[in-house]
Amino acid sequence: MPEAGESAATCRHVGVLSIGMFWRVRGLARFLVAVGRPVWLSGLKRPGPEVVAVAGWGRKKPARRAIRAAARWGLPFVTVEDGFLRSAGLGVEGTPPLSVVLDDRGVHYEAEPASAIEADLQAWQAIPEGDRQAAAELMALMRRHFIGKYNDAPDLDPADDTGRGRPLVLVVDQTRGDASIAGGRVDAARFLAMLDAAIAENPGADLRVKIHPDVLAGKREGFLLDAAKARGIPLESRAVSWPSLAARAARVYVATSLAGLEALIQGVPVTCFGLPFYAGWGLTDDRQPAPWRVARPDLDAVVAAAYIRACRYLDPLGGPVGTALGVARHIARIKRNDAEFSGHTVVMGLRPWKHARMRRFLASRWGRVSFATDVGRAIETAKRDGGRLAVWAARAPEGLVEACRHAGVPLWRIEDGFLRSVGLGSDHVAAASLVVDRQGIYFDPTGPSDLETLLETANFDEGVLADAARLRRAIVDRGLTKYNVGRAQDVVIGAQPGQRRILVPGQVEDDASVRLGAPWVGGNLGLLEAVRAAAPEAFIVYKPHPDVEAGNREGAIPRDVALGLADQVVVDTSVVRLFDLVDEVHTMTSLVGFEALARGLAVTTYGSPFYAGWGLTDDRHETPRRTRRLTLDQLVAGALLLYPRYCDPETGLPCDVWHVVELLSARAPQPARGLRQRGLRGLRLAGAMLRSALAGLRS
Repeated sequence: MPEAGESAATCRHVGVLSIGMFWRVRGLARFLVAVGRPVWLSGLKRPGPEVVAVAGWGRKKPARRAIRAAARWGLPFVTVEDGFLRSAGLGVEGTPPLSVVLDDRGVHYEAEPASAIEADLQAWQAIPEGDRQAAAELMALMRRHFIGKYNDAPDLDPADDTGRGRPLVLVVDQTRGDASIAGGRVDAARFLAMLDAAIAENPGADLRVKIHPDVLAGKREGFLLDAAKARGIPLESRAVSWPSLAARAARVYVATSLAGLEALIQGVPVTCFGLPFYAGWGLTDDRQPAPWRVARPDLDAVVAAAYIRACRYLDPLGGPVGTALGVARHIARIKRNDAEFSGHTVVMGLRPWKHARMRRFLASRWGRVSFATDVGRAIETAKRDGGRLAVWAARAPEGLVEACRHAGVPLWRIEDGFLRSVGLGSDHVAAASLVVDRQGIYFDPTGPSDLETLLETANFDEGVLADAARLRRAIVDRGLTKYNVGRAQDVVIGAQPGQRRILVPGQVEDDASVRLGAPWVGGNLGLLEAVRAAAPEAFIVYKPHPDVEAGNREGAIPRDVALGLADQVVVDTSVVRLFDLVDEVHTMTSLVGFEALARGLAVTTYGSPFYAGWGLTDDRHETPRRTRRLTLDQLVAGALLLYPRYCDPETGLPCDVWHVVELLSARAPQPARGLRQRGLRGLRLAGAMLRSALAGLRS
């Protein structure tokens, strides 16, 4: 019987006869979780009843031994193979798989007997609608980001003219020894016939032979290298991603390569000289008959059967179960970073403890990151390498902008995002989000920023706005803020019934957002004076900034001075607890104003924060560049979905905002409610009584 908290599946075992599978397939246990827990079997004696199946990799010698053992014991055999969205890099270079195919019928690269994918396609109309919808969404992602099985090369440069003059025809080579070649009824002669047919059928075309990535990496041999040279056919041997190249083609010729299905996904006609699992269904021009494949599924059904139903996925960020869409989005984020941060990025203005974390955010397989302290040398290095200079925006040296402009070196400014961490940056807590701004920076209203331009000009579609609304609800429901600090303790606001209640958040006075966005206010004291003058009858609650409370930054107001203007000073408390207790927030440029807007509070700004000037706040200072009137969800979409980039603090991998929301929710202080709240009050009362009694004994 399963132990407490253990599912029946975890009590079942899957026998593995090859020790190599355990170290070659990282995450094997997680891939097989739906079948059982993998255990090694010697093959010499019959396993116990807890072993419900035997698994092996493909159809090579160790797997054939496992197949014979499974038949001898009367157990089903499960074939394990690389999945169709395998990884961001090549398996031959040691990149672990993010997906595998599990098949208890056969193996997908053998034309006969039927595999699980083939069985699904023969009855394709029974594929659940949810799987078909997931397949359609997956294909859209694959087209938009040029995602394939391997994603080890940069995309074709948009400025490249390949396929834009003469029609491009690609003939795909494969590696010798690939099991899909014999399984798909192909031999060396068929590869030569394919090449000759492509030459004969496409006169005047730009015909090229595409070499397999493993051949480019020097790991294996192909079939068509010598034949192409003998026929004067150029090789397409550039290190560019296959989907981005295939998308330019007028036709693609394959034997059995998955490249054919990836070309179909990109909308390109495909001719097959072998019998891969996606041929014979009416979607390809087939040069070998497959009369047993009588069904006529559409491409959605083929992708659903292969990518959604046949594959098992790992969550790249360590979650219990992955999905095809999750892995595709992960690969898309890596590809975006690869492209955006290619080349040399020289970083300035960072304390040494932030260097490793910045490398993670700026990681690119086609780029490198270095750090500098001298402006002249940093600019010289960036210019020499055709790179750019990136600076922590709040620590940019005087004259840096002009020096970069004079040298013709792009200047990027980097800052924390708006959902940062559980804990303060000044306490060396790692950030889960950053912004990279090529125009300015969001807290500097003296010039435009990428965020301001985005908010002024972006076309926010319905999907983005729906995500923004969902994100806003999640942030409010879970009580999230930028830093998620302060104890979620009870707070009592001493206002009279019906009295107007205003929260005034303090800020770090030497912070760049105050120096640049509110120099006319006079700091925290000037803000309190302005709020009291504007609302003499209101009950004003002043909350010092967490960094100031912690003694790490400037901006403290003596308590007696603060209480001369405010009615109450609240410290060491999460600002989330205060949002439910006040009617308005008055601020210079604090992010608390943005967080209050998300919760439906009225916000008055005395400076020029990024969220002012769009018609959502009562602004005491004009921002004439901001002419557009935004909805709250448009503001949230720009500030939290489109402007920042997110990174998992544990793995260093890029992630999306939803992953960060889950991380912060798990770690953020939670308010005490109900019985727990009353219990804590009782404990505090008991502690106070005990301290009083001890004091009496001492006296």
